[in-house]
Amino acid sequence: MMRKVLFALTLSTVLFAFCVPAQAQQSRIPKVGILLPGSRSTYATRIDAFLSGLRELGYTEGKTIITELRFTEGKSNRLAESAADLIRLKMAVIVTSTTPVAQAVLRLSRTIPVVMAASADPVGTGLVASLARPGGNVTGLSMLGPESDGRALELFQETVPKLTRLAFLWDPRNEGMASRLKTLEAVGQTLRVQVLSVEVSSSTELDIVFERIITNRSGGLFVPASLASVYRKHIVEFTLKKRLPAIFDDTESAETGGLMSYGVYPPAMFYRAATYVDKILKGAKPADLPVEQPTKFELVINLKTAKQIGLIIPPNVLARADRVIK
Repeated sequence: MMRKVLFALTLSTVLFAFCVPAQAQQSRIPKVGILLPGSRSTYATRIDAFLSGLRELGYTEGKTIITELRFTEGKSNRLAESAADLIRLKMAVIVTSTTPVAQAVLRLSRTIPVVMAASADPVGTGLVASLARPGGNVTGLSMLGPESDGRALELFQETVPKLTRLAFLWDPRNEGMASRLKTLEAVGQTLRVQVLSVEVSSSTELDIVFERIITNRSGGLFVPASLASVYRKHIVEFTLKKRLPAIFDDTESAETGGLMSYGVYPPAMFYRAATYVDKILKGAKPADLPVEQPTKFELVINLKTAKQIGLIIPPNVLARADRVIK
């Protein structure tokens, strides 16, 4: 009887010895949360780019890193829940896109490192103390340069010479958009283009907002990437149906039916965000990692869309395009 007990104890000890290292190894694999305001489909190319960046840096899913994806579908209640869920799961880093998403994480934690794959105005919204020295637990990339919005409006006016009223579509919950609106209004005064503020906070408001744009007789539409990433399909369909010229600041929108875009290629920014995650996982502090601003902006023109809405792109604008979609 005693021998049986000793054998059972020995077997248990051996099994425990095998199990503990496996569990310990699993717990040591860093978890990276990815919290995005749109859907999986609208962010598919950006997620692929980020994961590709991690792989090229030597990370293997499930072995050296674990990624947790969360999508809010533009719903503020889901944003708070998803942020809390990632924090509960003890992420080593949380990757975000847009100001409200980063702010949602900060409201719950000032210690978990946050990497912004794209942000409009991280300094103006208080996400970081400065671009060179963020100073807190947030760093990453800003998708705007000092004069990018002004340049975009100038190009759009050249494309639509009779433009006198421009609707700027934005979500008031995104504080970064408020500063952009002011910039566009100031540039608009110089160009004699009235910039109209048109706010939208949910998909249920889109039809009402679209009607307002037509009622206000806007001759064009300016759509920031933060909205396009959530409502791109609906916005592009609206502009085609109403034959309304529109400019976006993400190249993906021009590629998927928008008239034109002047800005950055978002997947490239997500790819670059992987290097921030890598540095943080290796011991770097977000406070010491400068926020990057893009140095290259692309002008993309969709000639197929121009034809559909009855717009002839001026040769001088066409000649400056980095890419033309036919």
